Amino acid sequence: MNSDTLIVPAPPAEPYARIVPLGGCGEIGRNMTVVETADDLVVVDCGLMFPDDEMYGVDIVINDFTYVRERAHKLRAVLVTHGHEDHIGGLPYFMREFPATPVAGTPLSIALIKAKSREQKLGDVEYVPVQPGDRVAYGSIEAEFVHINHSVAGACALALRTPVGTIFHTGDFKFDQTPIDGKPADFARIARIGDEGVLCMLSDSTNAERPGHTLSERIVGEAFTSIFSHAKGRIVVASFASNVPRIQQAVDHAVRFNRKVAFLGRSMQNVVHFSSELGYLRIPPETVVKIEEIDNYAAERVVVMTTGSQGEPMSGLARMSVRDHKKFRIVPGDTVVISATPIPGNEKSVYKTINNLCKLGATVIHGTDGRSHVSGHGSQEELLLMLNLVRPEFFVPVHGEYRMLAQHGRLAVQTGVDPGNVFVLENGDVLEFTREYGDKIGKTYAGHVFVDRSGVGNVGEAVLRDRKALSNDGIMMVVIAIDAEEARVIAGPDLVSKGVFYLPENDGVLDELRAELVATMEEVSVEGMRDVNTVKEHIRNGLARAIHNRTKRRPVVIPVVMEV
Repeated sequence: MNSDTLIVPAPPAEPYARIVPLGGCGEIGRNMTVVETADDLVVVDCGLMFPDDEMYGVDIVINDFTYVRERAHKLRAVLVTHGHEDHIGGLPYFMREFPATPVAGTPLSIALIKAKSREQKLGDVEYVPVQPGDRVAYGSIEAEFVHINHSVAGACALALRTPVGTIFHTGDFKFDQTPIDGKPADFARIARIGDEGVLCMLSDSTNAERPGHTLSERIVGEAFTSIFSHAKGRIVVASFASNVPRIQQAVDHAVRFNRKVAFLGRSMQNVVHFSSELGYLRIPPETVVKIEEIDNYAAERVVVMTTGSQGEPMSGLARMSVRDHKKFRIVPGDTVVISATPIPGNEKSVYKTINNLCKLGATVIHGTDGRSHVSGHGSQEELLLMLNLVRPEFFVPVHGEYRMLAQHGRLAVQTGVDPGNVFVLENGDVLEFTREYGDKIGKTYAGHVFVDRSGVGNVGEAVLRDRKALSNDGIMMVVIAIDAEEARVIAGPDLVSKGVFYLPENDGVLDELRAELVATMEEVSVEGMRDVNTVKEHIRNGLARAIHNRTKRRPVVIPVVMEV
């Protein structure tokens, strides 16, 4: 991002509130929003995003915390809407930098954050468990947690009361009239908040392009009934580990059809443990067996729940698909249910996993095939209902790619929101409200921060460009020794090729290139031979030109010149 475009004006003298999305606007993932007043600042969610195909070697992508860092003296709390990775996955990195910041969320959200934090060894963090209906106050900002339906238990919307008005953040939601836990969204409370008056609403836009209503989670139960009644062998159900209602449905059907359940994968086991402990999951103890024990039961009496519904390379399902899992092997007759749809960008990995499973003889049921999955996000009719319940003066669509945000903005206008009061923001845009106006006033840092192994932020765009060049065209290394005094080559050049030529079949090509390099070096002047940088430049240009003439590729050329 060009620093010249980063302008955040000084705050006004009068009371104000600022909304700054640092992630989740124009993308799926990295959800993080700052709400700031004159003296206080809270962060809503802090997620991660998985890298795309252009982010070579990157493990995960998190947010740029610069805006918060510059206002750390005002930071009061992190408020968590729910426990999905794209909303809590960046928290361990955030808490490492701001360790004294309280984290408020429902018990399952807190438990999932704690599980992630243990892996990061963060030490003591102040967690504030809340229940739907609870309010917590941090300086001039009061937050009310409002029960909502989503594909994880304990999901909440947030009503943030500030000196200039209420900001309502829906979190991820859908309106499920028949949820598995029997608790529909708190329509009455949402409507009362709307009656009290809402200055601005931020709303989930994931399914803004999808007409109609999102189907109830119970539809999946009907699909599971059909699958479980027809499957003759073992059943493998792959789902997001945090999709507690989906886990409950699989367990209920295992009990109904007299099957034992084994849970595979650390994240799946963590969620099952915490959800059961907190009462979100009801699993008869005699139903659960260890994965090592499933061979003790007939195939028609086994269900395995695993992670890997997005085709992640090291997940349980992906490893099963290439017979790389130590504890479980797919065999002909197995039925695999991928109870999720691919996140945009993951399609290739998911279908590769499905193809591999089919090659092993498994029957694969995936996506909306057989209704084995329904979305946890509201479609257009639910988004319109939320807009009509809340009736905000200003509207900001969040959590979606730009076309989804734009469509959600059009829906808001249909419900009566003034078109001039709809802000389709990008990450880093600063939206400011006073009692007199609301408008976009500037832009701050909100770029990608790459986590590469243990390094955070060490990989920048320049590194990714180099990695892309290496992946496309390979690398050639030239080692040569020169006598600077006599201005002559005394050893080499020796060539090392990685990803350019297939050796040893192309040894002859390397000999030709070596001969051309020798000729190139003979053209270098005496003064040039005495300057290492000049020698390197001649080698780099000469070898790059020679390789391009033969292959039309442009590998990275690294000259190593030793002076003797």
